[in-house]
Amino acid sequence: MARGHQKFQSQQKNAKKQAEIKKAKGHDQKAAAKAALVYTCAVCRTQMPDPKTFKQHFESKHPKSPLPPELAGVEA
Repeated sequence: MARGHQKFQSQQKNAKKQAEIKKAKGHDQKAAAKAALVYTCAVCRTQMPDPKTFKQHFESKHPKSPLPPELAGVEA
């Protein structure tokens, strides 16, 4: 087992290696979040992640507009 300065050097080397792997992988949180937004309001083009949220949005923001057919069987 490494001690002292050798341990510190090993940790630095590992941290650098992990950073390079993470950089090469390129996980993009914005892209993942955008992919999760699958429902789009036809009136205002706002995107929502699930039908329940979509129905709540539609009922509160557009009460005079007719409910879209994809929300007919969804309970809020």
